[in-house]
Amino acid sequence: MKAYTQQLKMLLRELGDLDISEANPSLKLREYKMDKRFPKFLIEEDVIHLKISCQSRRARALQEFLYSTGCRVGEVEKLNIKDLNWENCSAIVNGKGSKQREVYFITECKVWLMKYLASREDSCKALFVTDTHPTRRMAIPTIRWALKRITQLEGSIIVGDFAK
Repeated sequence: MKAYTQQLKMLLRELGDLDISEANPSLKLREYKMDKRFPKFLIEEDVIHLKISCQSRRARALQEFLYSTGCRVGEVEKLNIKDLNWENCSAIVNGKGSKQREVYFITECKVWLMKYLASREDSCKALFVTDTHPTRRMAIPTIRWALKRITQLEGSIIVGDFAK
């Protein structure tokens, strides 16, 4: 709505500048104000329920990595195994604007990542891969689908809203 109002104002202003229209009725239009969005967060109990509801090593490793690092889904999608530093419990991720940053994960996440990687039988360089054959890097929609599935299995309304 706000974008349409701005476009209409610009059009009427241009018409006035070109002497096509003498009056500019857009001066009487008010800006549409958007409601402020408050961030959604998880409480410790929700996180425990999520961990319990993971049905595969991949799901648990993905959930642990996202929760402990705070990475965006797009950053996780681009992540390769070689980007992990096991001694530091850190990873180099490519964020927005092709900027690299170092993120850290907890020991529990390290354990689940190692379990997940040990269970894989492929040679793909990506950290998280699909279950289907041929094995490929998980795309952003696939990662979101996996997270949504975890939250649906958990069954919490609050956590289900968080995964959208």
